[in-house]
Amino acid sequence: MPVALLWFRRDLRLSDHPALLAAIGAAGPEGTVLPVFVFDDLLWRPSGPPRRRFLLDCLADLRQQTGGTLVFRSGDPATVIPRLAAEVGADSVHVSADAGPYGRRRDDAVEHSLGEVPLVRTGSPYAVTPGRVTKRDGSHFQVFTPFARAWREHGWRAPAPRPGNPPWHTGVRYDDPRQATTDAVLPPAGEAAAQAAWRRFRDERLCDYAEDRNVPGVDGTSRMSAYLKYGCIHPRTLLADLAGLERESARRYTDELAWREFYADVLWQRPDSAREYLKPELQGLPYDTGPEADALVRASEQGRTGFPIVDAGMRQLHGEAYVHNRVRMIVASFLVKDLHQEWTLGARYFLNHLVDGDLASNNHGWQWVAGSGTDASPYYRVFNPVTQGKKFDPDGSYVRRWVPELRDVDAAHIHEPWTAPGGIPDGYPSPIVDHAAERLVALDRYQRLRAG
Repeated sequence: MPVALLWFRRDLRLSDHPALLAAIGAAGPEGTVLPVFVFDDLLWRPSGPPRRRFLLDCLADLRQQTGGTLVFRSGDPATVIPRLAAEVGADSVHVSADAGPYGRRRDDAVEHSLGEVPLVRTGSPYAVTPGRVTKRDGSHFQVFTPFARAWREHGWRAPAPRPGNPPWHTGVRYDDPRQATTDAVLPPAGEAAAQAAWRRFRDERLCDYAEDRNVPGVDGTSRMSAYLKYGCIHPRTLLADLAGLERESARRYTDELAWREFYADVLWQRPDSAREYLKPELQGLPYDTGPEADALVRASEQGRTGFPIVDAGMRQLHGEAYVHNRVRMIVASFLVKDLHQEWTLGARYFLNHLVDGDLASNNHGWQWVAGSGTDASPYYRVFNPVTQGKKFDPDGSYVRRWVPELRDVDAAHIHEPWTAPGGIPDGYPSPIVDHAAERLVALDRYQRLRAG
């Protein structure tokens, strides 16, 4: 009987899964589909404990959905997948296309190693596969707004139907799954959890998203990023529900999905931009080094900078493996422009601690703040952590949640606790830098680089 091998990667679901449907079609009415996940050390090692733990929980859910037939194997996919295909006599191997730099190289190597067994790519983790949205002359977009307009005009397919009862292949040996632990409180994992989280947001909070999305003290965002990262839900599913809604909040949320697709497209065009400057003219900017600079970085990582909104963000990162998007920008600006550290340091740290750590979105987001990316915030725009806190957390509810030392400080002083009548509460640090002075240092370095 024909056997089609379905290799899961960033598509840990059964609904809206074109590659699964392609595998079922290839197997035919008499054949079976063997689901497999490969623990690849080149991906496992760089993933921090929160991502590892969430991935394992998603895989446990998927294994249950496949009736226990999901096979785990460990090693280099270029060796593991062809060996497994030969072991079960697979006629084809099916995947959702991977547009990332490593994923493309890996899949080319697997395809070569498979020989006459085809590697069939169907669909991708995106509404529109990276590389397909282009200008009229065939070149690629470098700016978000025209990309988003063309992305909408290009459109996307309707969600694919969920197969009723896939003919899973049974009786294949599988390796034990990896182990991982984290102290962070993670969201419930898996496809059903993703769908439930989306329904709650769609039905209860989407209507206020345009106003609440920038307010970290309000439960106003969808928190779908981890589910999208591992493909527990496809963005087409979200976009289908948003279609036809004329309200501003639906448009704003669609924009956020477009940003995810834009950054993936940029990474597809420029694989080097994952770790190199998209705009190399800022590569010569000097950064602080030495024991004192290292101590300031450690204070920032521990959420002990003396700037409440920054500290709340870093403590949320460790507590939930997640940071509100507005606060990510504030934290990134503080590290790059107040502590004078290279954006790559912060990007690596976030990827290690975020449950939703996505190479394209995370690293290009850091480049945006650093002034070296697409649509970059100009380098001379330096986020003031005090004014940002007052504007986006005016009552201090976000800070009070994550910085218990400040819970008794009133709203008028919570973002400047050194101005409170009783002074800074015991246990909370004084500001580790003078923001106004460090802003001038950052701007001076930028001007010198431009003049040079």
